[in-house]
Amino acid sequence: MSFISPMPSQQFLWDVFQRVDKDRSGAISADELQQALSNGTWTPFNPETVRLMIGMFDKKQTGTVSFEEFGALWKYVTDWENCFRSFDRDNSGNIDRNELKTALTNFGYRLSDQIIDMLIRKYDRAGHGTIYFDDFIQCCIVLYTLTSAFRRLDTDLDGVITIHYEQFLGMVFNLKI
Repeated sequence: MSFISPMPSQQFLWDVFQRVDKDRSGAISADELQQALSNGTWTPFNPETVRLMIGMFDKKQTGTVSFEEFGALWKYVTDWENCFRSFDRDNSGNIDRNELKTALTNFGYRLSDQIIDMLIRKYDRAGHGTIYFDDFIQCCIVLYTLTSAFRRLDTDLDGVITIHYEQFLGMVFNLKI
C-alpha cells in the first residue's frame, strides 16, 4: 500500500506558501501553519502536532519553515492525509480503535490490545474513543521516535533492553517529540 504522493510543481508550492505566510515574512510560523491545516473536524489542528512538524522540517532551527523547507513539509502532510484516509475505512474523519490497530500493524508494529487502548486514550482529544487526523500524525511520530530510540539500544533485536534510570531519562529527554 503506497501513501506517497508526487511532489507538486514549484509554482503550486509557492502559491500555497504565500497563502499560508499571512504576515509575508518569508517563513511560516507554527501559528500560520496551524491556521492553514485542517483535521476535518472544525477544530484547530493540534498545536503539539504542528510543533513537531515544524521541528522536523526547520533545518536552520529558526522555529519557522522557509520556502525551501516547505515543499518537504507539504508532501509530508499530504502523504499522512493519504495514509489516514486509507485506514479510515468508514470515512468518518477519524480513526477508531480497530482502524488504528490495522494501521499500526501495517506499519510493522506488533502491539498488544492494552497498548492500542492506551494510545486511543492518549490521543483521543474529543473523548469519543477515536483519533482525529492531526492526533493520528502525532501518535505515529511519537511511536516511531520512541521505537527508534529503543531499537538503537536493542542491539540483539530481542525486544528487551536493560538501562539505568538516568540512561532512560537521557534517552527520553533527548528525543525531538
